[in-house]
Amino acid sequence: MSFLSDLLNGVVEIDPAADVIDFNETWSSWGDLKLTIDAIKAALAELGLGEGARIGVMIRNHPDVLAAILTAVAMDGTMVSINHVLPEDKLRADLEKLDLPVVIGIDEDFDRPGLLDTLKAAGTAIIETHPVLKGARLRPGFEKITGRNIRREQPGVIIEMLTSGTTGTPKRIPLQRDAFLQSFRSAMSYETGRNPDDPPKLRSGVQLLNSPMAHIGGLWHALSTILAGRKVCIIEKFSVETWRDAVVRHRPKVAGAVPTGLRMILDADLPGDVFSSLVALRTGAQPLDPAITQAFLDRYDLPVLQNYGATEFSGAVAGWSLPDFRQYYASKPGSVGRFQPGVTGRVVDPVTGEELAPGEEGVLEMKARQFGNGGAWLRTTDRAVIDADGFLFIRGRADNAILRGGFKVHPDDVNAVLESHPAVREAVVVGIADRRLGAVPVAAIILRAGADRPSEDDLKAFARQRLIAYQVPVRFAFVEDVPRTPSLKPILAEVRAMFENQVEAST
Repeated sequence: MSFLSDLLNGVVEIDPAADVIDFNETWSSWGDLKLTIDAIKAALAELGLGEGARIGVMIRNHPDVLAAILTAVAMDGTMVSINHVLPEDKLRADLEKLDLPVVIGIDEDFDRPGLLDTLKAAGTAIIETHPVLKGARLRPGFEKITGRNIRREQPGVIIEMLTSGTTGTPKRIPLQRDAFLQSFRSAMSYETGRNPDDPPKLRSGVQLLNSPMAHIGGLWHALSTILAGRKVCIIEKFSVETWRDAVVRHRPKVAGAVPTGLRMILDADLPGDVFSSLVALRTGAQPLDPAITQAFLDRYDLPVLQNYGATEFSGAVAGWSLPDFRQYYASKPGSVGRFQPGVTGRVVDPVTGEELAPGEEGVLEMKARQFGNGGAWLRTTDRAVIDADGFLFIRGRADNAILRGGFKVHPDDVNAVLESHPAVREAVVVGIADRRLGAVPVAAIILRAGADRPSEDDLKAFARQRLIAYQVPVRFAFVEDVPRTPSLKPILAEVRAMFENQVEAST
């Protein structure tokens, strides 16, 4: 058994009557959590599945789903993440190719059109929970594993994690068990007051979980909170109102939201007493406009601690600590902080691979034990700068450049300029095909609350003053919002399709 399974099995036994999960303003106890974990284990045992089994989980921010994830951890199994918000056709296609022995979800997850037929054809068993944390059972008609091509185990893998799919079709990445456990131990070792070898204990305070567990940041937060013996308030879907109410109800010292959520919080212009317990906000998963950080400092005297990571890295690899922020942020706005202990980074020329000097922009490479690749350098798709003090700046993605007549347009650069316009809350720039130039940039624009809508000509003029001519979008679309992943990242393929459909409709 791994140290994570030992830690979980120990922490759930300490005080069964103590509260652990607040969901929709109703508390569940450690005993309730253990009841559901044990019920899932029993159902798995009926299927002949034990240690090392592949366990599919329909992921949503829900206590029963957290129990299913923890069960996979407790059994040293492989948790296969299934994103319940995928459209029906994509969800069914995903399940068809996974060859899973079992899928766990709350009962309403299996009401999706065609889903039961897909699982029946695959020969996959179903375990459904009885919300909230009231046990679990094998679904009638799905009590046996009947598929011929079932893959019961994935040796050495702790999670088969689905990426967010912001730039295309989501990919499922196998996270190596040894690397993940090493990353988890490292994170515990530099958290104040924790040692990975200490016996489990319950702790005071409540953590807010509003990041989707379907993505590595939310999953990591959920696991680390429970395994640390802390209480958690699970927010099923982010909104300013639910976030504000949870902060006021639980008065945490630290809360978080993705950058899009932080923009929404600022737009809501909440009174200062909402933030009275907070010493910092945490954020990640998307680029963060330094203006957002500055606005929280100016309005609420509240630091925003950004981190940088990805599914492929088994979580965060760099970030701001509060002491670093207080000492350095004023001179380093836009940085994502420094590399975490055990992670080494460098910036290289994208063509020659030659390491560049501090302050020069290139492609980011890193190495760390948690990557599980034998200590080799891992090249990212991010353009980056590392300064002389070791602070990392992410300039944008190297792989989503728009090639306009031979000139590269990096959407993140254009987004930043458009978002500096006083009326623009968020810009999403994508490339669409063009017969003459190959591709051209276009921009979806979300306005600030109460802002007057500028004309397209006004925005183009604003952009021309601050960008090179070929970087200026050829078209703008003013929208209430754009299609997003559960972590609120824009889905670029769907934004692109929105513009392409407009072109088709006009021809």
